[in-house]
Amino acid sequence: MPSPVLHRAGEEIALVARLVSLCARRKWLTLALSLALTAFAAWYAVGHFAMSTDLNTLIAQDLPWRQREIALSKSFPQRQDMLLAVLDAPSPEHANAAARKLQAALQTQSEHFKDVRSLETSDFFAREGLLYLPKPDVSARMGQLIDAQPFLGALARDPSLRGFAGTIGLMGGAQGQPAEGQNSKGQDSKGQPPKGPPAAETQAMAKSLGAVAEALDAASAGKAANFSWSALFSGAPPSVADKRRFLQISPKLDYSALEPGASASDAVRATAQKLGLTPELGYRVRLTGDVAMQDEEFGTLADGAALNNSLMVAAVLLILWRALRWGRLILAVMANMIMGLALTAAAGLAMVGVLNPISVAFAVLFVGIGVDFGIQFTVRYREERFQHDALDTALNRAGAGASLPLALAAAATAAGFFSFIPTAYRGVSELGLIAGVGMILAFGSTLTLLPALLAILKPPPETAPVGYAFLAPIDRFQTGHRKLIVFAALGLALLGAPLLTKVSFDINPLNLRSAKVESVATMLELTSDPRNAPNSIEILTGSLTEADALAQKLRALPEVDSVTTLTSFVPEDQKAKLAEIADARDLLGSTLSVKPLPAPTDAEDVAVLRASAQALARAKGLEAMAAAFQRLADAPAASRELARRHVIAPVESLLGDVRKSLAAAPVVLADLPPELARDWVSANGKARLELFPRGDRNDFANLRKFSNVVRKIAPEAAGAAVSILESGDTVIKAFAQAGALALVSITLLLWLALRRIGDVALTLAPLLLAGVYTMEICVLIGLKLNFANIIALPLLLGLGVAFKIYYVMAWRAGTAHLLQTSLTRAIFFSAMTTATAFGSLYLSNHPGTSSMGELLALSLATTLCAAVFFQPALMGPPRPQSESE
Repeated sequence: MPSPVLHRAGEEIALVARLVSLCARRKWLTLALSLALTAFAAWYAVGHFAMSTDLNTLIAQDLPWRQREIALSKSFPQRQDMLLAVLDAPSPEHANAAARKLQAALQTQSEHFKDVRSLETSDFFAREGLLYLPKPDVSARMGQLIDAQPFLGALARDPSLRGFAGTIGLMGGAQGQPAEGQNSKGQDSKGQPPKGPPAAETQAMAKSLGAVAEALDAASAGKAANFSWSALFSGAPPSVADKRRFLQISPKLDYSALEPGASASDAVRATAQKLGLTPELGYRVRLTGDVAMQDEEFGTLADGAALNNSLMVAAVLLILWRALRWGRLILAVMANMIMGLALTAAAGLAMVGVLNPISVAFAVLFVGIGVDFGIQFTVRYREERFQHDALDTALNRAGAGASLPLALAAAATAAGFFSFIPTAYRGVSELGLIAGVGMILAFGSTLTLLPALLAILKPPPETAPVGYAFLAPIDRFQTGHRKLIVFAALGLALLGAPLLTKVSFDINPLNLRSAKVESVATMLELTSDPRNAPNSIEILTGSLTEADALAQKLRALPEVDSVTTLTSFVPEDQKAKLAEIADARDLLGSTLSVKPLPAPTDAEDVAVLRASAQALARAKGLEAMAAAFQRLADAPAASRELARRHVIAPVESLLGDVRKSLAAAPVVLADLPPELARDWVSANGKARLELFPRGDRNDFANLRKFSNVVRKIAPEAAGAAVSILESGDTVIKAFAQAGALALVSITLLLWLALRRIGDVALTLAPLLLAGVYTMEICVLIGLKLNFANIIALPLLLGLGVAFKIYYVMAWRAGTAHLLQTSLTRAIFFSAMTTATAFGSLYLSNHPGTSSMGELLALSLATTLCAAVFFQPALMGPPRPQSESE
């Protein structure tokens, strides 16, 4: 007598068969209702589509460390949603002038920007900047300025090509710029040119002015030269950092757009172009920061998506043609898939509101997995149609035969997805919810719309068996060598077991973004120097006094390199530094404060250039400078304009900065700029500390050690270093929970359906073996787990168990030689369809999405191999039906 379980299963099968029969009979009504539902779902999805590319939202907000981050953000909101403009210039002088021009131009555009600031170019740091240098550096700089007094004084009086050429001519003993006691030809009261300096001084001057001659020669040739006066005076070439300035921009964001900061970013680029800050003129302006990276994140996701999706659809159609043979069957399966996808999209948006870079992958997962149900049902229909020519009979028998395996597969796959929901990893939690619901919707449409479509389209009868008779030799080999196959598969897994200890997780969120886009490439460049990596710890305290007291404790830790509070911006050893500055001011003040002469005409510049070139030609060692003056005088006017821009304009900027720096005065806490103070002390008095680790800031092992010791003293620590480490730990924990929950729920589901522990084990063993193989291959090919692709591991349980269930159910029903059956055909083409969908993810320009597709495709391949080659050998011949019951 059949068991109660089988009796209930029989009733359910009969119910499903009646549903399939009803939809086939009421085919036009079913189609009309389906079309209306699909149209409504599509309308809702289009009208409510929203997506956030903010990776910070992928983790649940209620975690303690996330709460500390949120508290910091609320206290210092101006530090959130920032654009960072990185300006590179030909010289430090050009960088200062260009940054000030760009900042001033952007500040007038209130429609795009709330605030634009740069501490590097602020009046405060221009005046007090020397006080932040070590005392020896201040002494050295003041000495350089004093040594350059004659030159700076002459250029302060006449900041032009005329003044420069005349000054060099005078310093070299030639005719040049008129000075006190000289006429317009540079002659003294007796009509004689001044005497030149000694030969040793001339040679030293020639060496120092070599860079100037090269810059003038470049201008004569119509090229820009990276020339720096400050480097000339110091004797050291300027570094990249010397020629780089940063502007912190608070943009006005349009949250109704998919790229909220695009308008502000475009405005920055257009303004830079208008100001001539272009690569052709030696400048480069790049944008990075949270806003730029999030905008370009969406652009990366969208880039190539249309082509990839078109290729995916074409490949799926090809696979369906090979699997189903008839165009009418393909049309039915595709229409069924489109309905399920529209319903899933609408349900997903209704449930979560806003998609994220991970949950948006539900569409590909639905195509890859949801179409499996359509293929299974349709291939089963083809087999029944071959045996029973009547369409209605074939549909009814297909519904009865496929209902239980499809129901179990849908339930197990949904359980695998739903296992993500309770985790703190919100990105995949939402994906699990959407995709799990999608599996239920796909199952429902397969049993309703698909039979109706088949009844309407009336595919022709099948004239040949649907199975794979050519696989008979492999079937016989599996039957005759079961133990060899099982032990070989297990042995290979054990042989590779040491590789499992080398599975690694990449916790760097930047690696999920495309390094080809400007914002990420710029950030990677800035952080490539471990000393510049922004992996700091931030701590919020009740007051500046508390912050300073805590800073004292933290500075004593050997793992801590620096601790900054607002008080840290009050310079040390001011008295000695100010004395050095005062001495230089006494010597240089009157020299630099002269009223400049009116700007000369181009003809006057040419005249002095020629006169100085002629005179310098007689000065030993200065021949190169003489030749440079002569070439520039002979060149077109545009070349001299280029020289003015790249040689003369920087010295004007330098003179302005020197004047400001010589006005330095004592600094106390109250003197600090308000825009600086706001970044460290909030409006309600809370104060922020920032700590950087000693050693490599990009070494996450070093960061973990740094974080651990700091948090023993300050458990309330937050910031980038804590966020990166905690995010990684949260994600790994989430997937361990999801994997365990998926395994338990699927095991329970299988036991309720199969009621045999042995049969449950026969279903899960190949699945676990596939998981081991997947991780071992990951190590061999160098594929690291990350925040995006780790989804493949728990998903492997839900995805892979479907294939195993189909075989186990057929085996329990007494089917032998499984590889020759239509079931293997359905499984093979289902796997190919899924692989195609995942392959489209792998082709994405977005690294996180691509790595997700790569690991999903790999796990699918191992799962298919375990199902087709390992599971039949593990199960062996079917049991006698009396035992099965």
